[in-house]
Formats: sequence, structure tokens, C-alpha cells
Amino acid sequence: MTTQESSVPLRVLVNLVPLRVIVRDAKGNAVSTLRKDDFQLFQDGKPQIISNFSVVFPPSARPSTGSNTGAASAAQPGAPVPAFLPPARFVALLFDDAHLNLQDAMQARIAATKYVDGSLAPTDRAAVYTMSGQFQVDFTEDRDKLHASLNSIQPRDVTAAGPDDDQECPPMDLYEADKIANDSDDQAISVATQDALNCSNLQNVTASTSGLTTGPSPGQIAAAGALVQAEALRKSEQGEQETEAVFRRLREIMARMTTLPGQRNIVLISPGFIYPKLEVEYSDLIDRAIRQNIFINTLDARGLYISNLNGDISQTNYDPNPAASGIRMNYRLEGQRRQTETLIDFAEDTGGWAFHDNNDLQRGLREVASAPDTYYFLAYVPTNLKFDGHFHSLKVSLLTKEKYAVQARRGYYAPSHGETAEEVARRDIDDAVFSQEERHGVPIGLQTQFYKTDAADAKLAVLAHVDLARMHFQKTGDRNVDDLTVVAAIFDRDGNFLTGTERVVSMKLRDETFQKLSHSGVTVRTSFDLKPGDYVVRLVVRDANAALLSAQNGVVEIPY
Repeated sequence: MTTQESSVPLRVLVNLVPLRVIVRDAKGNAVSTLRKDDFQLFQDGKPQIISNFSVVFPPSARPSTGSNTGAASAAQPGAPVPAFLPPARFVALLFDDAHLNLQDAMQARIAATKYVDGSLAPTDRAAVYTMSGQFQVDFTEDRDKLHASLNSIQPRDVTAAGPDDDQECPPMDLYEADKIANDSDDQAISVATQDALNCSNLQNVTASTSGLTTGPSPGQIAAAGALVQAEALRKSEQGEQETEAVFRRLREIMARMTTLPGQRNIVLISPGFIYPKLEVEYSDLIDRAIRQNIFINTLDARGLYISNLNGDISQTNYDPNPAASGIRMNYRLEGQRRQTETLIDFAEDTGGWAFHDNNDLQRGLREVASAPDTYYFLAYVPTNLKFDGHFHSLKVSLLTKEKYAVQARRGYYAPSHGETAEEVARRDIDDAVFSQEERHGVPIGLQTQFYKTDAADAKLAVLAHVDLARMHFQKTGDRNVDDLTVVAAIFDRDGNFLTGTERVVSMKLRDETFQKLSHSGVTVRTSFDLKPGDYVVRLVVRDANAALLSAQNGVVEIPY
């Protein structure tokens, strides 16, 4: 029997296509009574066979008291039962301070404060992030730190352009600017040109030498047209920079959350935005979220808003052109609809939940940030799958008569190549390490022992006891052959991955040795140098022959 040790790789590959499906009734409650036959699954419009189906009730993530308390007592008799629960769910509250106005930011942070005080469970860890990157706090259970960060939320610039001037001439939103700068829309250009003439008229641009106002001259029309093009280009570039900042922050936060064990949810709190010319970047962002099993939920911070169709009342010097009021109204309505649509798309494309057109932001946060009481796990093997990296649409429908709302991701990207047996094993292990789910494919027992080497340092031993009698060995000549991969990973109190070690135990046992070890089992010991503190131990064991996998959690408190 030989052992090979290596560090834990942090890599996740694509295998079967999994879906997390949440079904809600008319009151928003999760439905848990459906069966496999109630679901239909389509890829690119073609029905698929659901090969895996289960109803999942998220556990409370209680520690494994049997193995931990006994192990602690073995090291230090009379050690107390662990006083904290390991984190099982991570919620990142991402405030879009690049697009929020002051009123919406205040309402959103009040709702978030109430959510932190009343809805976070002991096994939850929350973080507050902003697009500007200012006044943030990483995942923590410390309510005071979260409150301090929330109290600092306000609109902030993320571009060099700075805030829009209330007296900008001609006034236009990003949607209208996009139609002018990128689509060369004649109607939009005509409306904006007349707006430019009107607002500049108050600045004596179109006043005649006699003091009487006359129609604009060709030169004045040309000047107004140039002003329109310059303003549309400025507004379009500023909007693109702001959207790029949003996408960049989402990528950074997803990279941060990849190594967190448990459920991972991002709550994007925003008034919405549009992303002309950035469709490819949006698709890449959704692809990352799907592959990393991160759900983006969205909260429209405007609530049930009333469109301001006649411009900002602070622009006291602007008299809009009455003849174009209907066209201008359509532009603003369409722009605001696109903003809401973006938030809905983010949620639906990643399997998340969108809350919009409702002023009860506190309720909205509970809905989009809280874990559902139950959900369904579906998986299937795509027919005629090509390893081309292309996007494939997904649709989940129900065969029940009830009008339920179905929440599931809308597509996935095919892998660029097929997986080898080694890659499948690696993905299985990686997925299990960064999860809180306990699995029992291989009969194992987890024990932990620690001792203080000095006042500031300690050594922790993680012992995995494996029952060989219930494993599937292969007979090769006079040897009984199987390989065990044993991974021990250490996370801190807030779920941050600290370190991990992987051991591959290659067993080629003679019959006599195999009989003895079948009765006694084998123990694989892994040691870590740690500081005093609270830790979560994650043990994952996988055998090579039957591809069976077990995973257990442990909690260790090393006193200061």
C-alpha cells in the first residue's frame, strides 16, 4: 500500500448537465410535492430524458457531533462541544452604486439593514460589495461590520466622466443616445436636434439680432446636430464604461465565491441598465456563473416606480418640444423597460430570482436572498452532444394543472472536449470539497485531534478511517487492487478556504493482508499547522473502482 500526497486543486469541469429547479406557487412558496414525471426538459426545443432527479431539502448544516466531540476529547479531555455552526450559505449583497440615485440607494440600504437583522441564519455569511469598490466588507457573520458598510452606501461615480449635469443640453438617456450614436436612427436624431435647439434657444443661440426669436438658421441646425452627436457619443461611452464596471465587479465576486463551500448567491441591487455593444461580454458572464454554480438574483431598487416622462424637474430651463413628446415618451418607456429586462435576464439566465415592480424591498430581499425551503435537482445526458463550446437553450416545463412559477437556468455552454475518466474523478472530488452536502458512498469515519505547540500555534490531525470490507476491490493475479483518493480541506469560520491536502492511497494487497485489513480498516492521517481559532474540516473520500464518494463535515475549535 503506497500513498501519494498533493495539494487540493481548485478546478471544476463540466460533465452531466445539472439544473437546480425551484417551483413556487402563487404566494411565492416553494413547492415540494412534485415527482419526476411532472417535469419536462427541453434542450434547443428537443425533449431530453431526465436521468437524475431528486427533491432537495437544504440541511441546517449541523456539525458532526459524534466524530468531532470525541476527537476533541481525545486530544484535550473535557473540551466543550463546538459552539458555532459551519457556514452553509453565502449571500453577496452587490449594490450598483454606479446607477443608483440617492433616493433608491437609501431605500435599498434600509431594506438590506432589516434583512441583515432579521433574516440571516446562524449558518449564513453575508458580504456587502459595491460597483465602485468603496466601503465593502467580505463574507462575515459580524452584523456590526455589515451595518457599517451598509450605512456608507450612496451613489458613486465609476467613470472619469462624473455625474450628469442637470443642465445638459440636449438631455437624453442612454437608450436614446444608443439609437443616435450606434444605430444612426433618423427619428431619434431629429427629436434630439429639436431638443438641442430649444434648450440652447434659452441661451440665446437662436435669437436674432433684432431681439425677436426666429426660426433656426441652417447654421444653427448644423450646430445643434453636432451638439446632439457629441452628447450622444459622450453618453454612450459613459454608459458603456459603467456597464463594464458592473460586469467586471460581477466577475471578481464570482471568482471570490468559487472556493466557498455551500450555496452561493449574488443579490444585485440595481435600478437596471442596458448594455449595447456588450452582448458578448454579457454572454461570457452568464457562462461563468453557470459553470461555477453561482446564482445571480436581482432586486430592482426603483420599486414600483412612475416613469418621469417630461424630464428632470431640476432642469428648470428646459422646455421640451411638445411636438415630439409622444416619441420622447416612447424612448424613455422603452429605455426603462430594457433596464428592468436586464435584471430579469440576469436572474433567469443563471437560475436566480428577480424581484421588481414592487415597493416592498424588504420582502424582495427575503425572497431573492433567502434559501428556498426545497428545490429539485435534475440532470441529463444531452443527446448528440458535440464538444464545441456552443450555447444550448434549456426549458423546464410542468405537466401539472396548477399555475406554478418555474425558476431554472435558461441554457448552458457545451464543453470544448470530452472528459476522461481522470477528469470525471477530479470534477467529482472538486465539487464535493466545495459543498456542504454529506455523502455516504464509501464507509468512512472522521476524527480530528489537535494540540498546542505553543501559545500561538497548533497542529491539527484529520483522521479518515475507511472500512475496506464494503469496498469493491478488483482481483489482479494474487492481488486485491483499488485506489482511494482522500482529501482533507480546512475552511475558516466564515467559509474561506485555507488549505487542503490530497492523498492517493494505492492498494495492491495480498489475500492475507486484505483479510486482515477488511476487519480493521485503514486510517489515513493528514496534519495541518494552524493558529488558534474556529475551523470547518471537510473530508472527501473516493474509490477508483466503483467511483463511490463520501463527504463529511467537522468542526474544530482550537482555544487561544
